[in-house]
Amino acid sequence: MGLATVAVPYATYLRVYEPLAAFPEPERTYWKQYVASGAERTAQDELRQSLADLVPVPPVPVPVHESREAFVAVVDDVAHICPWRTRLRAWLALDELTGQLPAPLLDAVLPPVVRAAAAADYERWRMANPDALPWIRSATWHVPVRWFALFDDAERTFEPSGVTEDTSGAGEKQPTAPVMRYRTAMVEARRRVARGLRVLRDTLEEGPLIDGLVDLGRWLEEFHPRSLVELDYGGLVYAIPEARLAADHSAALVAEGLAALRGGDSTRASEAYTRLTDHWRGIRELQYAS
Repeated sequence: MGLATVAVPYATYLRVYEPLAAFPEPERTYWKQYVASGAERTAQDELRQSLADLVPVPPVPVPVHESREAFVAVVDDVAHICPWRTRLRAWLALDELTGQLPAPLLDAVLPPVVRAAAAADYERWRMANPDALPWIRSATWHVPVRWFALFDDAERTFEPSGVTEDTSGAGEKQPTAPVMRYRTAMVEARRRVARGLRVLRDTLEEGPLIDGLVDLGRWLEEFHPRSLVELDYGGLVYAIPEARLAADHSAALVAEGLAALRGGDSTRASEAYTRLTDHWRGIRELQYAS
């Protein structure tokens, strides 16, 4: 079985899709043609390519050339584009990885000379592109709590697993994974960030939760106001039992907790937060299951 057929867990994604009008020429024309071509890409496609780049010796942690691929969302006949920007995201991920793994393990996976070369390349690139930022943020084995603050439970989409329709005439059908995602308008996401920050600052001391939401709000402000914001459980759907996935209403729990804080009900807020953290602690523990 090759990489083309392997399902690659276990990352989740927060994506921004901008309307074509947000892109300058000639990029706008390129993406318009890309949409017209009917290209359909998935997060699994991108992850498989990233894994393929790590197979050579020495590995290639950052692609030599920036990706020309994107995710496409068409809403009300308006095409929205979320460029992969794999090269930029690889540099950012490599920087984060340095602080997450023990030095001996990191050196074994990515030798120091490989990391040093990637860091030098990034420094040169950043000088020429000081304002560049990714359209996609990712996390492994969980969804950061602050991401749920951008969405309402009514914006949740859950599709159970099934099989694809056979259109080839060969009589073969392929199983499909479940889908779990939220999607909202940028204006709603920004409004919810602002409202959530007001509540947290009025009721809690400064800390990681507030800092994370501030950072998220600043990121969203960089995009076109008519963009779409999407939270995709991505490869995590392969690890979570489907019944548990179907019962997951994490955005509702975050909204419940914020509403309780706003109303001065610290007990109800604590209960909502406990249910949320217990749910995600159980999911993160799945990575240690054999």
